[in-house]
Amino acid sequence: MSDSQLVYSTELGRIKPSKTTNIPINKGDGIVRIQRQTSGRKGKGVCVITGLALESAALNQLASELKKRCGCGGSVKNGTIEIQGENRDLLKQLLEDKGFKVKLAGG
Repeated sequence: MSDSQLVYSTELGRIKPSKTTNIPINKGDGIVRIQRQTSGRKGKGVCVITGLALESAALNQLASELKKRCGCGGSVKNGTIEIQGENRDLLKQLLEDKGFKVKLAGG
């Protein structure tokens, strides 16, 4: 009975949800890719950063720093970082300064 949607059990009573959500780290090929996406966002563009082999806490910290340096919003979803706006060149420079191997992907 390890169903994540389980709220109540007749044997145990009310079940409290677990606060820890560990996203598995995907090593990939070691290259960080920055892609620009507009689909499903009403024409607003975002830069999606994939390929980061970091724990969720480190990923959140990196996303926070990138958002501050770019002066815009963003979020972390499913192990990727989404930064609002067209900042691919600045993001590439910032990530290369941190020691990542970065490629611009897509158009």
